[in-house]
Amino acid sequence: MSALPALDLPVILMVATAGFLAGVQNALAGGGSFITFPALLLAGLNPLAANMTSTIALFPSQITSGYAGRKLVADVGPLSFRQMLIISAIGGLCGAILLLNTPPSFFARLVPWLVLFATSVFAWGSFRKKPLHAASSMPRWTLILVQSCIAVYGGYFGGGIGFLMLAALTIAGQQVRAATATKNVLAMAMNAAAATIFACSDLISWPVALDLWIGDIAIFASSDLISWPAALALCAGGIAGGFVGGWLIHRLPEKVMRAFVVLVGASLTVWMFIRA
Repeated sequence: MSALPALDLPVILMVATAGFLAGVQNALAGGGSFITFPALLLAGLNPLAANMTSTIALFPSQITSGYAGRKLVADVGPLSFRQMLIISAIGGLCGAILLLNTPPSFFARLVPWLVLFATSVFAWGSFRKKPLHAASSMPRWTLILVQSCIAVYGGYFGGGIGFLMLAALTIAGQQVRAATATKNVLAMAMNAAAATIFACSDLISWPVALDLWIGDIAIFASSDLISWPAALALCAGGIAGGFVGGWLIHRLPEKVMRAFVVLVGASLTVWMFIRA
């Protein structure tokens, strides 16, 4: 792979705006990666780099969400919360390693199908008529297998993992409120593992130094794997968006925001299939 393109100021501002919208979206309904991923593609990143950059950039907001709901987390059926946390971290680690060993050309062909799957999951989770209730249980080995698969998928791509986990946790016996808090912390664990792998791999393989051209306002050269300027812009925008989303959470219809995410995902799916 060659180094990623340098980003000029207008592109940095566009990415930061996408981060802001993603932060608002995550606070209100979830699905912020459906905004950040296409924004990074428009910024010139290849799908592999866009996915890794988005994962790292959105991680700080996941820490906030996980910490805010920490008192509501609970054991999941036959598994303790600590066991679920370990499974999630190991799965995220495996997914990240799998992604790093995926050729960019293959990942580019796979992305439309991943986005289609994630959009379908998000639409199902957003617009089903009734939430899942804790009226059933899941055998221990089934729960381990399901959460392991979700965690690997989360480390590899991650779109739709919130609804996948919410479905699994409620079927396993958790109430919806506890399942929401639990899945936030589990998502934080798998993304912490993935972000660590991505960041370390990027720093080890970094072929170029950061470059700041103040005169031309062409900001930063990037490495082969992660666009750190884009990641910083997304992170800053996401933090600001999270605060605004917290203010808007009781003022905007949630279904409107969810419909917007599904529209973005569907449009991105069509675009990615045409592009592939």
